[in-house]
Amino acid sequence: MYPTTKEDLLGKLKLNFGYDSFRSKQQNIIQNILAKRDTLVIMPTGGGKSICYQLPALFFDGITIVVSPLIALMKDQVDSLRANGVAATYFNSSQTEEEQKLVFDAIKAKDVKLLYTAPESLPLLQHFINQDFVSCIAIDEAHCISAWGHDFRPSYKQLSFLKKKLPDVPIVALTATADKATQEDIITQLGIRKVDRFVSSFNRENIALEVRAANQRVQQIIEFIHAQEKDAGIVYCLSRKTTEQVANKLLQHGINAMAYHAGMSSEERTLTQESFIKDQCDVVCATVAFGMGIDKSNVRWIIHYNMPKNIEGYYQEIGRSGRDGLPAKALLFHSYSDVIQLRKFIENTSNRELQEAKLERMKQFAEATVCRRKILLSYFGELIEDNCGNCDVCANPPEFFDGTVIAQKALSAIYRLQGKEAMGTVVDFCEEQKCSYIG
Repeated sequence: MYPTTKEDLLGKLKLNFGYDSFRSKQQNIIQNILAKRDTLVIMPTGGGKSICYQLPALFFDGITIVVSPLIALMKDQVDSLRANGVAATYFNSSQTEEEQKLVFDAIKAKDVKLLYTAPESLPLLQHFINQDFVSCIAIDEAHCISAWGHDFRPSYKQLSFLKKKLPDVPIVALTATADKATQEDIITQLGIRKVDRFVSSFNRENIALEVRAANQRVQQIIEFIHAQEKDAGIVYCLSRKTTEQVANKLLQHGINAMAYHAGMSSEERTLTQESFIKDQCDVVCATVAFGMGIDKSNVRWIIHYNMPKNIEGYYQEIGRSGRDGLPAKALLFHSYSDVIQLRKFIENTSNRELQEAKLERMKQFAEATVCRRKILLSYFGELIEDNCGNCDVCANPPEFFDGTVIAQKALSAIYRLQGKEAMGTVVDFCEEQKCSYIG
């Protein structure tokens, strides 16, 4: 039977991964998987999710299949495991037929402990997906299976067959971000009704939270980056075009920046990833897929050029900074034009009402006048009593005043202008005419 003592697990942990101790909940999760129980793991980015399925894989007789959406990073993940003495490989569409045959041969010979693959590649592995070969299945980025989540991918829908075909094989679903509705949907979609849940704290105390108005964003970003002393960071943008525009402007100001988006060739994306991981590039301007799965502990800051469409996405993206536990910064630019654009994006979605509600929560976070971390954590059902002291609202509490007269004057101006002028014109009119209150 598989070991359950802490000493057995720590021995492998030290030998193959170089760690002397487990982080919070890791040991319990690992023992749960080794006991062949289905497991749902909600753990922040940088919290050590990978160890939760990689370590048990060393004790199982067969292979552990790791389903991941990150084809571009599978080779890096496998290379890292092999460097640690772990028999790992990957199988996906980027390989030639000869390379795929070598993977098949290694599986047949039972020379593989961890097999990384994309959900689209699973049909080609059907003849190996049985209890003679498979001991465990790990679903990484499990929020992708849920239409309630922030990054739904239709290819993940096919994963429901795994539990039906392998009823006695434990399935472990892992993600950094899933509210209660998403958790329930992950469990339902995977058919793992009898599941043990391990939900870690969502509180990343080392990340300072800040929101600014999106006035002269690029200039603010340039000044922010120059103040960071060449620390590595990521600028997240809503569109592919914006990533390239921002990267070019940063380059013009002496900042070593590169762009990353799905419209680039595989070679270009790989070059950007490797340059960033190897500290040859300080800043990546990217769409939201970048950073997912990249094991880079010294990212010191994250900037959101545009407001994310929901808190789950925002939380996962800022979690790519400060993975080493040292201080990090998360700067979000907020503008009403972003809100309007995001509303247009979700107009024709099947779950429009839900996405609109999530966008509204994101907007409330951005416009908050109370501790931002309280709002962020409460979204995931975690409550803290005291203010965090590490967000812009805590650092500079807003000053309140009676704005009744000012509001009355503004309404008077709008009335006199027949409600047809832009906000700037209304402001200028108020200043020039010294609007009086309409009783």
